[in-house]
Amino acid sequence: MTAADASAAVGQCAQCGAPLSRYNPDLVCAGCNHADEPIAVAGDWLNRPTGVPADDTGAVLRAWRASTGRNQVEAARLLGMTQQNLSQIENGRQAMSFELRQRAVSVLGISAEDLGLSPGRSRAELDGTVAVDQARWRQERRWLNQHRSELARLAVQLYPADHRVPDTPLIAGAGWIPDEPAELRSLRLTLDEQPHTVAIDGSEAETLPTRPLCAPGQWFDRYTSAVRHLDPPRLFESRPSYRLLGDQLGAGALHFGLAAYFDKLDVSEALGHELAIACLRGHHGIPDSVEPLRDKLPFRTLIGDPFDPTRRAIIPAVTTLTIRLRRYPAEPSFLLHWRDPAKVATAAGVYDVIPAGEFQPASVALWDRRNDFDLWRNIVREYSEELLGTPEHDGTRSKPIDYHAWPLYRDLEDAQKSGAVVPFVLGLGLDALTLAATILTVVVIDDDVFTRAFGAATRYNEEGEIVAIGNGRATEGIPFTGESVRRLLSSEPMASPGAACLALTWRHRDRILDL
Repeated sequence: MTAADASAAVGQCAQCGAPLSRYNPDLVCAGCNHADEPIAVAGDWLNRPTGVPADDTGAVLRAWRASTGRNQVEAARLLGMTQQNLSQIENGRQAMSFELRQRAVSVLGISAEDLGLSPGRSRAELDGTVAVDQARWRQERRWLNQHRSELARLAVQLYPADHRVPDTPLIAGAGWIPDEPAELRSLRLTLDEQPHTVAIDGSEAETLPTRPLCAPGQWFDRYTSAVRHLDPPRLFESRPSYRLLGDQLGAGALHFGLAAYFDKLDVSEALGHELAIACLRGHHGIPDSVEPLRDKLPFRTLIGDPFDPTRRAIIPAVTTLTIRLRRYPAEPSFLLHWRDPAKVATAAGVYDVIPAGEFQPASVALWDRRNDFDLWRNIVREYSEELLGTPEHDGTRSKPIDYHAWPLYRDLEDAQKSGAVVPFVLGLGLDALTLAATILTVVVIDDDVFTRAFGAATRYNEEGEIVAIGNGRATEGIPFTGESVRRLLSSEPMASPGAACLALTWRHRDRILDL
């Protein structure tokens, strides 16, 4: 047996021990083959790259192989390259040349847009002006997704200091962030199912620069229509959602109505896109100050008071910081998630705490409006989907969820009663970039309960990847220490709600962790 045969039999890299592809004839993996290349590392830290990857070609190629059942050797042969080079492209270690992208379009049938190429004149139904405008829109949206964290930090400067949540790009209305976190079950929710109008829905003339042409002289009527046709992520559907109608957080109450998820995106994503346009056209990037941009944001100006629920549909998500209370002397840890821009429509290309999801019924069925109108039930559904990889509740059921017969829910409920699981509400806030609302929560879980419930947690889910420190397991989490919190808040691309959950939980750690 040759050395190469021995390595293949073992299936591990001779240098780092990483699993080897069975098609890799070398003794070492592609990473060790390029170990002499400089890699930006500061200590033992997150195993995702800092910043946002500007090129998702690797994910596109992997998705094509998965959908066609091809392996790397077969795909590489079609592209006229080696399997090792294709592996490096798929892993983001090597850029894909323009010529190879063109060949992938012609030979593999992947769309030109998916590989970052202009569709050109091949679409006879598109007028040249329309194609150019749509290509411009895609480029702006890609840039927006690559720079959401920096743009949010810029956008927060648009609002008075007394509305800003310290150390985060989140803003909050009067009384939205209580002085002390409260146990989640103490929050009272009321639901009004009658129709409620809005003053602004995203169809206004002020949003035209954010909506590309769909035909000569005709613009997409809503931002979500453009996303659906030109840049659809894997998860993109309008579902019934709970709309905030009023708040009395100081008195422990929130009042809701009903709306659709796209009602939120048509406004929030257009606001983010508008700021991206202002940066790109006036400054070719993100300026140090937002002042030069204030008069270039007509849609944001039209919104007016961002906390007024009658101006637009304020449809909150629920973002939860999960803290695993490990056995002494181990530090408590928290779960961190990378939101893949190819999979999600909002908060893409950034880190966030997990789970996070829209506050909405599990289906379109009328019976689910009341059955699912509960923050804790919403959080447990997200735990099931994002940590355990179970299919999303998509409305295909013919009866409501029997929560008390659901083992995961029942076990977490029992743990709550014994004090081994304690959920808190931290407040309510708006992402400064998009004005998307989020109910901020934190759940503290005893280590034994966490192991029983989530010991088999998946690393990859429908929205991205759970990350860890160095080579640690994803469920081990990130140490909940001052150093980790400061580092994430100051130097990593964080979703605004996740940043706020971290900052507020750290501020109230004695109360939340019962220290």
